[in-house]
Amino acid sequence: MISALIESMRPKQWTKNLLIFAGIVFSLNLFDPHLFLKVILAFGIFCLLSGAGYLINDVKDLKQDRAHPLKSRRPLPSGRLKVPVAIVSAILISGIALPLSFLLNRNFGLLALSYLLIIVSYSFWLKHIVILDILAVSFGFILRAVAGAVVIDVTISPWLVLCTLFLALFIVMSKRRHELSLLGENLIVHRRVLCEYNPHLLDQMVAIVTASTLTAYALYTTSPETVSKFGTGNMIFTFPFVLYGIFRYLYLVHTKNMGGNPELVFIKDQPMVGNIILYLIVVIIVLYLK
Repeated sequence: MISALIESMRPKQWTKNLLIFAGIVFSLNLFDPHLFLKVILAFGIFCLLSGAGYLINDVKDLKQDRAHPLKSRRPLPSGRLKVPVAIVSAILISGIALPLSFLLNRNFGLLALSYLLIIVSYSFWLKHIVILDILAVSFGFILRAVAGAVVIDVTISPWLVLCTLFLALFIVMSKRRHELSLLGENLIVHRRVLCEYNPHLLDQMVAIVTASTLTAYALYTTSPETVSKFGTGNMIFTFPFVLYGIFRYLYLVHTKNMGGNPELVFIKDQPMVGNIILYLIVVIIVLYLK
């Protein structure tokens, strides 16, 4: 039962919470042990809240997931985890994580609470409203990035918030595109709102956010504010890695049919993993070894 519970909390998808580290990296505090410990604790809290959210979502979507070719293998739809156990676990996990978040930092606690409320709202209502379903998931990414800055009391750049939003929209829309291809005529059985989308619409939306992501990041790296803050204009040298990452992701979605599990793309696709590592190395060199 414990293994099924942990699996239902989807630890593989906790990689999304790594966005919390953006604040400490880009505030030039990465090697401050006191602040780094705070971010580690914040990361752990968001992982617990994410896990509780996935349990809530799977309980709510139990019937639809049983009709899904992939989600039907999850512990709850397959019967390996009982619904009462999942509900009690979600309540207990949230009851532990939220008080811890307020102990860490009051404003961080408010963001953690907001994140949980968005998860619950998405599971029960927002996921059934066209466009808002995409925006709700994307806003969760923004809360992660902002929370990472708030927990160490630094200001996060509006450019990074904008880049996070566009990148989140890009990933979520690509996943919706994959779901349309995977489910085919069974869209209405799994989730009625998916019938409101079509491949052409999503391709247009992905094209817009792709261009917006690259433009926003390019402007961020070259803006006078960024150059003044970091004391260097060399952040532009990180742009090729962002460009490659976007193009690689599109390639995997449209030719390798990998858009359904974004977290696996970022940890299993070797070129993508290598690109991320090189990006982080260049960022550290530019910001900390200038």
